Amino acid sequence: MTITEQEVAEICVQTMLASDQAVRNLGLTVDQVAAGHVTVSMLVTENLLNGFGTCHGGYIFTLADCAFAFACNSRNQMTVGQHCSITYVNPARRNDRLTAVAKEISQQGRSGLYDVRISNQDGLIVAEFRGHSRIFGGQLASHVDWA
Repeated sequence: MTITEQEVAEICVQTMLASDQAVRNLGLTVDQVAAGHVTVSMLVTENLLNGFGTCHGGYIFTLADCAFAFACNSRNQMTVGQHCSITYVNPARRNDRLTAVAKEISQQGRSGLYDVRISNQDGLIVAEFRGHSRIFGGQLASHVDWA
């Protein structure tokens, strides 16, 4: 049986989700998966608000970082973030549904480049994140029979 690139991506994300406590604790949901592209969302609850009544930047960063991690591991290569940055564009407020769309920009050798756009339910851009990844070896889902 030959497994498709889409099936590989789905298996890899499910493998990561199985042991990711942070994703579960924050109530993040994986909405779409494809090789190099992942969409993750979360609801801004009262527990995520800072002293100004807006979503704490650390939680927005975590949402983007999770989407980045899923996207760069979606090809069954064990990969970590090497460097990332975020620019906050607009505040997120209580009850906003934030969506992070991660897209692979480049994958050359062991290095990758990914952009993640975080927007709210109205399409307002909340933040832009750029992540640099590094493949460190091994397969994420080595238990799967790929042949």
